[in-house]
Amino acid sequence: MEVRHATHPADVKHCTTERLRQEFLVEGLFEANTIHMTYSHYDRLIVGGAMPIDETLKLEDPETLKTDFFLERREIGFLHIGGGSAIISVDSEAYELSRLDVLYVGKGKQNVTIRSKDKNDPAKIYLVSANAHAEYPTRKMTEEEANPTHLGALETSNERVLNKYIHAEGIQSCQLMLGVTTLKPGSVWNTMPAHVHDRRMEAYLYFNVKDDARIFHMMGEPAETRHLVVANEQAVISPPWSIHSGVGTSHYSFCWAMAGENYTFSDQEFIPMKGLR
Repeated sequence: MEVRHATHPADVKHCTTERLRQEFLVEGLFEANTIHMTYSHYDRLIVGGAMPIDETLKLEDPETLKTDFFLERREIGFLHIGGGSAIISVDSEAYELSRLDVLYVGKGKQNVTIRSKDKNDPAKIYLVSANAHAEYPTRKMTEEEANPTHLGALETSNERVLNKYIHAEGIQSCQLMLGVTTLKPGSVWNTMPAHVHDRRMEAYLYFNVKDDARIFHMMGEPAETRHLVVANEQAVISPPWSIHSGVGTSHYSFCWAMAGENYTFSDQEFIPMKGLR
């Protein structure tokens, strides 16, 4: 597990491109028969990726977390982003996930494993974990059950479908929120106008990005914007003080996940276009 420390916005103003990428971009999430994780000191969020092929992978990292097992004081959400079916076992219960299914596992579950149903068609599982103070039940949700919301328009290059999985009116959790947004062909902007929410951080995983395409992820304070150039299946850690918006050279999907003090989905502070620099 890699550890990323929090940074002050005044310091980020002086970062080079390489330093910005070291602090905020998460690469190499998906490797055969491995779970890769990055621990962020922003709201103690963990993002990771698992790609089991012919092995069963166990969720564990007691050395970094200083706990007896991973979910001793945590909750976690699993998102299937592609490939064949995944089997996630939680203690004695097994759950089969297809593409864009989500599984939430609450605090206290000790034995969590991930495997592909067919090693010739391996699954890719993105995971996001946050601190938890109470137990909530394990629950699976399919893409069809995620109450898709249609937003934007082709005329503004941001026609998209937003699926909310883990939130106050969906899968219940302590503080973790998670969903997936998919842009329609011909649309490239994921969020505009940009916004911040000072009481919770956010992490983005960009996926379904073509090999020859890139995402320009906008970050920084509204009057001190910066950007990261992001490729397929890379994640971005977005601090609470930072805007998070992006534009691609083609359409794509992204998973957004949040953790922090506030559990209200719609508390964003939108930044007017004239306030961006």
